Amino acid sequence: IVNRVMDSDEGYNYEFDEEEEECSEDSVEEDPEDDTLEVELDDPVVAGGERDECGETGGSGLGPGQDEEDYRFEVLTAEQILQHMVECIREVNDVIQNPATITRILLSHFNWDKEKLMERYFDGNLDKLFSECHVINPSKKSRTRLMNTRSSAQDLPCQICYLNYPNTYFTGLECGHKFCMQCWGDYLTTKIIEEGMGQTISCPAHSCDILVDDNTVMRLITESKVKLKYQHLITNSFVECNRLLKWCPAPDCHHVVKVQYPDAKPVRCTCGRQFCFNCGENWHDPVKCKWLRKWIKKCDDDSETSNWIAANTRECPKCHVTIEKDGGCNHMVCRNQSCKAEFCWVCLGPWEPHGSAWYNCNRYNEDDAKAARDAQERSRAALQRYLFYCNRYMNHMQSLRFEHKLYAGVKAKMEEMQHHNMSWIEVQFLKKAVDVLCQCRSTLMFTYVFAFYLKKNNQSIIFENNQADLENATEVLSGYLERDISQDSLQDIKQKVQDKYRYCESRRRVLLQHVHEGYEKDLWEYIED
Repeated sequence: IVNRVMDSDEGYNYEFDEEEEECSEDSVEEDPEDDTLEVELDDPVVAGGERDECGETGGSGLGPGQDEEDYRFEVLTAEQILQHMVECIREVNDVIQNPATITRILLSHFNWDKEKLMERYFDGNLDKLFSECHVINPSKKSRTRLMNTRSSAQDLPCQICYLNYPNTYFTGLECGHKFCMQCWGDYLTTKIIEEGMGQTISCPAHSCDILVDDNTVMRLITESKVKLKYQHLITNSFVECNRLLKWCPAPDCHHVVKVQYPDAKPVRCTCGRQFCFNCGENWHDPVKCKWLRKWIKKCDDDSETSNWIAANTRECPKCHVTIEKDGGCNHMVCRNQSCKAEFCWVCLGPWEPHGSAWYNCNRYNEDDAKAARDAQERSRAALQRYLFYCNRYMNHMQSLRFEHKLYAGVKAKMEEMQHHNMSWIEVQFLKKAVDVLCQCRSTLMFTYVFAFYLKKNNQSIIFENNQADLENATEVLSGYLERDISQDSLQDIKQKVQDKYRYCESRRRVLLQHVHEGYEKDLWEYIED
């Protein structure tokens, strides 16, 4: 029932080529067995091995320090995403024999888990299943339609716009609620364009939760841009609900990665973007998804401005809410409405005795003042610790952002070296060195996230030593790649670069293997925020 049409300017769409239902009540419903799925598409690309020069095959994504297991994945194009959705519908329809659009709604309700749908479908309570999915049981459609047939030949008022139209101008769902085609079109357009709804559009009748099927939407909408938006929403919901599919997070990339089982493993899109299938972020070995999410959230909360404010503020000694001084008076009132504690900005003690002429902050209860100051110092120490790791994390991230400039510079050096009587193959060590350098910087960037949440123990000391060794070697390699090349220094630079990038590869592998060994043997202890 689905024919795939590509439009290079507007994306993609598919059209339901089922025979048009007549709007009159005498129309005959199609037999579900006549629904066919017609898609002629290429097979999806099976990713494995190295990416070829044309970028058509994604790499396995496995990096040093990981098990040599074969985490297979496929990169699907826009056509292949739809093909996969149609195949899922066909597989289920071969068993349950329902109209394809109804099967699509059932699968969507179960997040495209075919086994779960089959289990519920054959548990003997079909009425409850269709009720939960907000569709009419196809076996009862004919009876429902006959019960709701309008036999009047005169014009009837639409229950939305209250204008009179001939009976043939009304249409509706199997729930029996019928409205004029103009109101249907306006209703569906509003739901799709303004509210971004696709698979959850229900009948416009009050308190009716029956969902509008795809055929009805495509039949009643006339504007191509609305149809295209609806098809995008349906396809996107298919990917978002399917635990074996993930959109490539690269900007302007419309590919989807399909795996055999979900896991926190690296996958690579044909656009070149490598990311973690579990969380969708850039591949972040050695830190786990849980800690990376916490780190990203913390970085979003702790902006440069808030860090400056935190360094020039006090915490309420009662509820610990951060207070910023905005005047010369030392009489502070907590901004927390449930606290409203009054305290002294100088000693952080209660403000009450400060009004007495004899009172001096320095003579106030030293134990209370010391406890408040200690709490403030701990807060500042935590801030300094965060800034330590954040600055190093951001430094490596910034270096990675200049990757395209680094490759351009190395390309110029490779051309220069070929002018010094070196062949094209002999100068490839420079590109290999840049690849290793970028891998090391990416790994180092995420080691600081890992280290931020790591408690001190013997294993963490070994980790920090490995981290420091890799960082020093990476900086040396970066320095070699930035040197000017002359005829006299050519062989010396080549030997040093080769030795150093091999050493960096080795130290990166050792660091990752140690971290993964710690995961397996439960050696790491973490600091909870």
